[in-house]
Formats: sequence, C-alpha cells, structure tokens
Amino acid sequence: MDINSFSYSLEKNPLISIRGTQGHFSTSINHMNYYLDVSTLKANAMVARDVARELAIPYVSTAHVNTIVCMENTKVIGAFLAQELLREGPDVINSGGEINVLTPMSSIDGKLLFYDNELEWITDKHILLLAATISSGRTLNSALECISYYKGIITGISALFLFTDAMPHMKINTLFKSEDIPDYIVYSTGECEMCKSGQRLDALISSEGYRKI
Repeated sequence: MDINSFSYSLEKNPLISIRGTQGHFSTSINHMNYYLDVSTLKANAMVARDVARELAIPYVSTAHVNTIVCMENTKVIGAFLAQELLREGPDVINSGGEINVLTPMSSIDGKLLFYDNELEWITDKHILLLAATISSGRTLNSALECISYYKGIITGISALFLFTDAMPHMKINTLFKSEDIPDYIVYSTGECEMCKSGQRLDALISSEGYRKI
C-alpha cells in the first residue's frame, strides 16, 4: 500500500495535506486508481481547525447558517467551522448567532434520518452540508434528499476532496479536487478497466478508511 504513496498539500497552507496511494481500490459501488486518505484532516484537532478556516472563507460574509450537517466523520471540522462562522466582526453574517452541528443517522435500509429532537435545527433552517470525499455523489445525494425531506434549506456544500465529474452541475466548495491528482479515475463497478486487465484489488475503502485484501 505504501510503494506508490505521495502527499499533496494545499498551496497556501502546507499543514493541510492529503495522502494518496496509487493502486486498485473499491468502494461498494465504484473502483478507483487512487486511495486518498483525509483522516488526518478529520481527526487531528490542529489540522481540522486550519481546514475549517479555509472552508469558512466562502461563507463568512455571504451566507446565513443555522446548522452544519456533517457527513463521513467530519464533525470535528464542523465544530471548528461553526466557530469560524460565529466569530465577531462587522462582516461576519452569523456573528452573535447560533450554529448547531449534526450528523444524520442511517436506518437499517440505508436511508439517512434525523432524530425528532433534532428537527428544530433542520426544518426551515439554513444548512451548510459538509462531506469528506465526494467521488460518486451517492452520499451527497442521500444527504441532500434527507435535508430536503425535512424541509431544510441548503446554504452551501463543502468537501475536503471532490471528483469533479461526480457532480458537474453543482457548486461545491472544496479544498482538493481530482484535477490535483494526475490521472485520477473513478469507474463504475462493471466498467473498471483495471478489473478487465486482470489487476487485483489492493484494498476496500470507505469513509472510515481502507482494509487490505
């Protein structure tokens, strides 16, 4: 897993970086030729704080936010992001306000839900949706469907990494994108060229990490 590994840093803040490994990887619905590890961005408090500062820039003076909905274990970043959006300042729209940070639960059949006691922070509220890695758009679409069902109002969407072909017509603010990674490719399971050429899978990946095969 480490033979073809590399690190790619955000130009204006080298502390913020993703680790990539080239190979043959599979999610439940896609295959890709890189595993991109964003776990440090999500788990390291100092890094997560810097990540939040960068993600806040498009919204500080432009977007009213009541709630941040965090997908794929981004809640640490979400809490710091709320702090950034609430800081004092004449140009800070949410200054003096209140922002709640939530993560939806997943039902037995895979649908995303919010608990009844959380609905006061979703229904008719302005919501910033935060995701880790958007490669197929499935998780993002599920989250948008869930928020729409509970009549939340999407103010913005942010991600740590975005495969730009996944949601080409949707505005998503992201730290890193697929153009930053040379030859990054995502295949649907039945159309994977690596499988067709007989290349073995290296690992199964999810929002939690990877497991070698």
